[in-house]
Amino acid sequence: MTDKTMKKRRLAPAASLALLLLGGCSFIPEYIRPASPVSEAWPTGPAYADSGAAQPVGSGPQLADLGWEEFFRSPQLRSLIDQALANNRDLRVAALNVQQAQAQYRIQRADLLPSADLGGSLQRQRTPGDLSRTGRASITSQYDVSVGTTAYELDLWGRVRSLEQSALESYFATDQARVATQISLIAEVANAYLTLLADKELLKLTEDTLRTQRQSYDLTSRSFDRGVGTQLDVAQARTAVDTARANRAAYVRQIAQDKNALSLLVGSPIVDQVLDKAPPLGTGDFVANLPVGLPSGLLQRRPDIMQAEYNLRSANANIGAARAAFFPSISLTASAGTASASLSGLFEGGSGAWAFAPQINLPIFDFGRREANLESAKLQREIGVAQYEKSIQTAFREVSDALAAQGTLDDQLDAQSSLVDATQSSYDLSILRYNRGLDSFLNALDSQRSLYAAQQDLINARLSQLSNLVTLYKVLGGGAPKTTVAGL
Repeated sequence: MTDKTMKKRRLAPAASLALLLLGGCSFIPEYIRPASPVSEAWPTGPAYADSGAAQPVGSGPQLADLGWEEFFRSPQLRSLIDQALANNRDLRVAALNVQQAQAQYRIQRADLLPSADLGGSLQRQRTPGDLSRTGRASITSQYDVSVGTTAYELDLWGRVRSLEQSALESYFATDQARVATQISLIAEVANAYLTLLADKELLKLTEDTLRTQRQSYDLTSRSFDRGVGTQLDVAQARTAVDTARANRAAYVRQIAQDKNALSLLVGSPIVDQVLDKAPPLGTGDFVANLPVGLPSGLLQRRPDIMQAEYNLRSANANIGAARAAFFPSISLTASAGTASASLSGLFEGGSGAWAFAPQINLPIFDFGRREANLESAKLQREIGVAQYEKSIQTAFREVSDALAAQGTLDDQLDAQSSLVDATQSSYDLSILRYNRGLDSFLNALDSQRSLYAAQQDLINARLSQLSNLVTLYKVLGGGAPKTTVAGL
């Protein structure tokens, strides 16, 4: 065996020890993503016949793949969403929470490396004569400058690295919470905008109905004054007018409150011109409609699911830190510099000074504290598993509900449109029969109420259809920014 080979063999243990000291080991359990607790396909049945659940997935674009600028086709609505993303305070708080979590991670990451401090000191001391060896009082001085590190822990068992990994996963989870806030904000702005438009249409319908009912009331009153009709007809006509007046006041109030709610979401006052340019709900092209894909796509798109998984990973890393606490810890305190009795002698030869103070802490008996801490960390991981699975189940239920609504709202809207046409014909015929004296005013009034209610329900059905598409886009995870996590 050559000398060179023998030298390599002698250096191998030293190199291994150096790698151990620098990198340490890890007691973090291997992370395995829990299985999805939902079906691999969306529900089927009569309610889903015309919904995205029954559409083939294919290789084309899916609903959640669209950015919110592509999904929302109304320029007025896109302008409001853009303002909300810039001004909404809840979203601003969520972004600041991400920055705070990032700072916490950087603090934890800094513990992996020793910190160096530069310090200097001056000490002057007077010693009385009776304590001095010479019997005379004396004044002494000491100057020193040093660079050193204090209580740096050698991460032999990966405790510090486990805490750093836990903080990193928590940072990722906080960022996903911000994404969830943004998606919810976009959907809330869209639904608030659509609700405001629907209430404006309901107000216009009520004002048109009130105008017609006032004309009927005036006609009925004049007929009664000429001896045609009864006082009951006049009272019934007056009842219809007052009912419409009350409805009108309610819608005026509701529109004002809708504007206030939308202003809060947008973070700035709403300009009326933006609302005046909006088309009616039944004619406007507000949102896109594409297939929804498969349930497995939720795992990559829903920020609340990803947030729950990051929290689970964080809890898993904490187990490594709890396990490492069972082993000895070694910390180093060291300094090197110069010291002298005079300021001018600090940097002269022979003034060098150093100190090295390693410390080892070996846990022996702590009344079961470490065991309880490890058990707590394991239980926290199990809680994280349950929360992760619940987030998937919640997402599956929300999408299924939206698909069920999508599969039935088209039929409901078609039937409601037909009902409006039928009640309009009934109203026209009842007015004609009343004017010819063939029927009572009560039948005409009932027909008018039925028409008004059917028209209200039609506007609400259109609102429900559009709001459900917005909700479907939201629960699929649509509207997330292209990039989420900022640089560390």
